Amino acid sequence: MKNSEIKFKVELDDKNLPKKILWDASDKEAEGMESTKSISLNVWDNLNHSTLRIDLWTDDMSVAEMKRFYIDVIGGMAQTILNSTGDEFMSEEMKELCDRLVKHVNEENKKSDN
Repeated sequence: MKNSEIKFKVELDDKNLPKKILWDASDKEAEGMESTKSISLNVWDNLNHSTLRIDLWTDDMSVAEMKRFYIDVIGGMAQTILNSTGDEFMSEEMKELCDRLVKHVNEENKKSDN
């Protein structure tokens, strides 16, 4: 059996807020730790039948990047639900939500540019 490992290293400031986030994975193409501005990790808790979440981001992640990140996360979940369950309705609903959110963000960006 093959093992795969994912590692996160979070450097905190004096208020225990993420200042730097690094990650590495044994199956990643590039060698060594890489920097990122945000992670969102979800783990299914079998005992309590609920989801445990870890959402971290650094203070240099812009609001626009954060919104884009979560639109991408939802889009990825839409594909995962389709692949894992075959539930086309749920997947399409999530994709349509992403489309609406992209439109919303684009409209916000137009307003801020003016």
